[in-house]
Amino acid sequence: MTEVLYMSYDGMTDPLGQSQVIPYLQGLSKLGFHFTLISFEKKERFEKSSNQISALLKKSNIDWVPLAYTKSPPILSTIYDVIRMRDKAFELHGKKGFSVVHCRSYISALIGLAMKEKFGVKFIFDMRGFYADERVDGGLWKLHNPLYKMVYDFFKRKEKEFLSNADYTISLTENGKREIQSWNEIPNQPIPIQVIPCCADLEKFSPARINKAKLQELRAQFSIQENDFVLSYLGSVGTWYMLDEMLEFFKYFLEKKPNAKFLFVTNEPASLVLNKAAEKKIPADKFIITPAPHSLVPTYLSLSSVSIFFIKPVFSKRASSPTKQGEIMGMGIPYVCNAGVGDVDEILADTNSGFIVNNFSTADYQKTVTDLIANRLNSEQIIAGAVKYYSLEKGVEKYHTIYKALLHSKERLG
Repeated sequence: MTEVLYMSYDGMTDPLGQSQVIPYLQGLSKLGFHFTLISFEKKERFEKSSNQISALLKKSNIDWVPLAYTKSPPILSTIYDVIRMRDKAFELHGKKGFSVVHCRSYISALIGLAMKEKFGVKFIFDMRGFYADERVDGGLWKLHNPLYKMVYDFFKRKEKEFLSNADYTISLTENGKREIQSWNEIPNQPIPIQVIPCCADLEKFSPARINKAKLQELRAQFSIQENDFVLSYLGSVGTWYMLDEMLEFFKYFLEKKPNAKFLFVTNEPASLVLNKAAEKKIPADKFIITPAPHSLVPTYLSLSSVSIFFIKPVFSKRASSPTKQGEIMGMGIPYVCNAGVGDVDEILADTNSGFIVNNFSTADYQKTVTDLIANRLNSEQIIAGAVKYYSLEKGVEKYHTIYKALLHSKERLG
């Protein structure tokens, strides 16, 4: 059985690890690969769900090596974690002799590149987006601060090294792939890149799997009437997600559909939304703001007539694949989104699954609202689009093809 080391600076007790790491590894484990998984876990989440995650991984014969995530001080804590990741990876390689090291994002790729150079292990750079640019675009690294400027420059240099030396790179989007393959400073262009978006578990996110009794219970709990139009938003609010603009859109929508309600399925405090809504003079009774257990997210989503997500259309988001797009489409729910983020608008156009806002202007909002009310999109067609682009099985098969190609090639692919 082929030994693979998978490294992630995200935790497996994080929602992201549970939706965007574990399902792929479970699928690949069935195809003849034995995984050792190094991840960094936040204390509270680890204490709450480590037993559950450990049992889940053991079922698939995945050896989990959780390390404690260090939060502060900034930068120094990350350097400390990188050293611990490297030491653990080298130690495990001495015992298991990995054939492939699969690195999720840039932090773990620092170790993957070192293992390729030191041990000749095949190196997969699963980039997940333009990390350094995301930190700047999200306001987390202020480049006027010399320390953050130094860190940004370091990761941009490393980005070129990862792309130049990886045996295979994974991009979440075709847009990101095109951008990378246009960079002349990367030798051996076009470098080998496979596009694998943030896939969704379409067995779970399926209208056929919804518990109808639970759905009626939620309708009663939230006072949603049969003729109410429910606009939904799924996930966290802030950094990338444009709350102000989504509320502006809803305000125009209310003019056409006075019986509309805005459902936020989020762990964020309700005040975050309601305070902004009050500034825009949108009545508080038009909002339903609630967390949902992970297992019931599809049921909560199915309360909605249409969903919405606006994401800042900045450079780094060319390489972004919103997980929520595949999940919403899997439920057969149409959505409103903005242009300029990853492959979102291209997928929307190809699958006829939603409505696009181009420039956040009043005229644009009004046009989209009119289109939304006038056009009833086909749920089955939307679900078929989810299968085409976001099927977990297709994602696993793409990874499998890469693994097989690497193991059968003695030289770097090109």
